Amino acid sequence: MIKSTELSPPTSAQLDAKDRLAPYRDYFVEPEGGSVIAYLDGNSLGRPLRVTAANLAAFVQGEWGTSLIRSWDEKWMDEPTAVGDRLGEVVLGAAPGQSFIGDSTSVLLYKLLRAGLDGQPGRNQIVIDRDNFPTDRFIVEGIAAELDAEIVWIDPDPLTGVTAEDVGAVIGPRTAVVLLSHVAYRSGFLADAPTITSMVKAAGGLMMWDISHSIGAVPLELDAWGVDLAVGCTYKYLNGGPGAPALAYVNSSLLSSLRQPIWGWMGAADPFGMSANFEPAATVRRFITGTPPILAMQPLKDMTELIAEVGMDAIREKSIALTEHALALAEELLVPLGAEIASPRDPDRRGSHVSVNHPLFGEVTARLWEQGVIPDFRPPHGLRIGLSPLSTSFAEVQAGIQAIREVLVSLT
Repeated sequence: MIKSTELSPPTSAQLDAKDRLAPYRDYFVEPEGGSVIAYLDGNSLGRPLRVTAANLAAFVQGEWGTSLIRSWDEKWMDEPTAVGDRLGEVVLGAAPGQSFIGDSTSVLLYKLLRAGLDGQPGRNQIVIDRDNFPTDRFIVEGIAAELDAEIVWIDPDPLTGVTAEDVGAVIGPRTAVVLLSHVAYRSGFLADAPTITSMVKAAGGLMMWDISHSIGAVPLELDAWGVDLAVGCTYKYLNGGPGAPALAYVNSSLLSSLRQPIWGWMGAADPFGMSANFEPAATVRRFITGTPPILAMQPLKDMTELIAEVGMDAIREKSIALTEHALALAEELLVPLGAEIASPRDPDRRGSHVSVNHPLFGEVTARLWEQGVIPDFRPPHGLRIGLSPLSTSFAEVQAGIQAIREVLVSLT
């Protein structure tokens, strides 16, 4: 008898044993009393770092409690751009002077998109896809109504996401700004950012990326790709905490020409000049409006330094391994029960989360949360498994997907 040479896929224990990043899981806060069995929602809210609690206490006692108002002159005025520059170096592929922290993702989307549209005289079309995150679509609709601009909608295949062919079919001489998500929030589809950006710029438009689901999990090269504008939240893979301020990127070639729509004193050339008229700063500070959320930036700084220590390439390698493992388990345990894989199989076209569809997953998710298994649900019937590479083990993925199967069986 000829024996098969086909090897069985590695087990969760084997994958954890050879995981070079496994020691970093201890850097994160562990829920007390085993209240969380499997956390599969790192793409919505990252776990806090243990060091953050101590660093926040030191901040309260030191920069805030001791230096008080003097800290604005000593450090805080530069904090939004200093943290932005460090993120540019570590995760964005961006040279200094183009990134800053401040406001929410929604507000920054509005600022940069509106500025981009205003900076494209003779062009009045905003291109976006119908499967994009609601905030992105709503803000586009609001700006279009405000300025009487035209929205050009892309209707992508939900599984493949927005392709270069989709974009090429709709851009033209009236295209002002194209706004797309680098990683689709439902399927996890990873767009071909370099190709799409090049196409849009060749057509004379500005390319704006929402990097909320890629920053900190997928290597980015915003400068090399020629990206014009980008916005991303910092509470997912950057572990900045609930409601952490967002990140914005403005290519240096646009800094002198774009004016953001919400003028405020912190974006002025001389914030303390108390001048009668607004004159924007010559730097990326012109996109800042009010007093920056200094306290809320502190946890983000901790995660940025951890990512710098580990390296984005190693994080991406672990991310791919985790999602491959999740897909294999879903195929084995969930598909036979009627579930459908709703994420790309090609790891080069996938971010750090996978989605599985089943009509009962809304109820399944509610019951799982009661058991300490925490995936995410997105209507109408998508269960998302979000895997943060530095804080998630392969065994945790298996425990979570087995629990999904058990609850699904109990309901069918």
